[in-house]
Amino acid sequence: MTDPNATATATAPISAPVPTLSVQRSRWLAFCTCVALAVLGLLWELSLARTGTGTLAIKVIPLLLALPGLWRMKLYTYRWLSLAVWLYAAEGAVRVNSAPGREVLLAGVETLLAVLLFTACAWHVRARLAAGRQTSATVAPAAA
Repeated sequence: MTDPNATATATAPISAPVPTLSVQRSRWLAFCTCVALAVLGLLWELSLARTGTGTLAIKVIPLLLALPGLWRMKLYTYRWLSLAVWLYAAEGAVRVNSAPGREVLLAGVETLLAVLLFTACAWHVRARLAAGRQTSATVAPAAA
């Protein structure tokens, strides 16, 4: 006779791993920093230090497009955002050295948020890949 429990466990699908604390923290840090950078960009271009008609506010579109992927923890989004965020860091660094008055503070905050967002994205990717390696290492001996 076969054991009904053995058949059920052999055919049961493997559930998705529960995100580790490190993955959850990096996700929230990346999401909140991305929102803060987008809000700063909109406020800067539309009210705090207008540089024209406000058309430079379109610079936050990539950040807004990244938010759903960050929320759903899409690894691809974290990867491309970690590269794209350097455009915001470069803009902030240039404006720190060339902007008058209050804009220097805004540029410094933009640079800081961009570096923080990069750090959060890199942390998230590393934590996810490490968790995936750990999960595959624990599942592989069980399957053999």
